[in-house]
Amino acid sequence: MIVIEVFLLSLVASFIQRTTGFGFGIFIMTLLPFVMPSYPEATTLSGLLAMTTSLYVTFIFRKYITWKRLLPILTVFIIVSSTAVFMLGKIESVVMHLVLGGVLIVSSLYFIFFSNSIKLRPSIGTQVTLGTLSGLMGGFFSMQGPPAVLYFLASEEDKNHYMGMVQCYFLLGNMALTVTRAVNGFVTADVFRCYLYGLGGLIIGNWIGTKVFNLIPNKLFRMIVYSYIGISGLIVIITALS
Repeated sequence: MIVIEVFLLSLVASFIQRTTGFGFGIFIMTLLPFVMPSYPEATTLSGLLAMTTSLYVTFIFRKYITWKRLLPILTVFIIVSSTAVFMLGKIESVVMHLVLGGVLIVSSLYFIFFSNSIKLRPSIGTQVTLGTLSGLMGGFFSMQGPPAVLYFLASEEDKNHYMGMVQCYFLLGNMALTVTRAVNGFVTADVFRCYLYGLGGLIIGNWIGTKVFNLIPNKLFRMIVYSYIGISGLIVIITALS
C-alpha cells in the first residue's frame, strides 16, 4: 500500500512543481507525515524527491540562471534552514502551521491585486529577508518555496528565467538540507526505500507538467502561481486543524 501512496503523491507533487515552479513540499507534506514513521523522515523524503525533480528541471533551464542574483538568497537559506533542522521537534507545530498558512494567504492576495506595481529588486536586503523566511519554512516544514517564488517571480523577466532560477535554488538548497538531515539521523532505510518508490511518479509528473507549462502564457502563469500560494495556505491551515 505504501508503494502506491508514495508513487501517487510523488506524481501529483512533481506535476505541480514542474507546472508552477514550486509546491512539491506543500502538497506532499499534507499527507506524507501520515505515511512515514516520523515527521522528520517525512520532511527528509520530501526534500530528496523535490531535489531530484529540481535536478531535471535545472538542467533544462540552465542557460537562464544568473548566479549573482541567486547566490546571496541561497546562502542565507542554507544557513537558516540548517539551523531550523536542528531545532525541529522543539516547536509547537500546530501554531506554526497556522501562522504559515495565514502568511501564505495574505501574500497571495497581496500579489494578485498589486503584482503589476511590484518589482522586487535583487538587493541584498530583499534576498536576506526572503532567504530567511524560506530557510525557516524549509527547515521546519519542508515548504521553502513561497518566499523564494515571490522573489524570483517578481525579479525575473519571464517564466523561463524564473523557472531556471527557482529550480536551481531548490536543487542546491535541498542538497544542503539533505546533508543536515543526514547528520541528524533522518536519512533512514525507510526514507531510502520510499524514495525509490517515488521515482516513477516523478518521471510521469514531470512529463505531464512540461506539457502544461509550455502552454501557459507569461501573464496567466503569474496569476496561477500567486493563486496556488493562497491555496497552499488554506491546505496548511486545514491540515493543522484536522
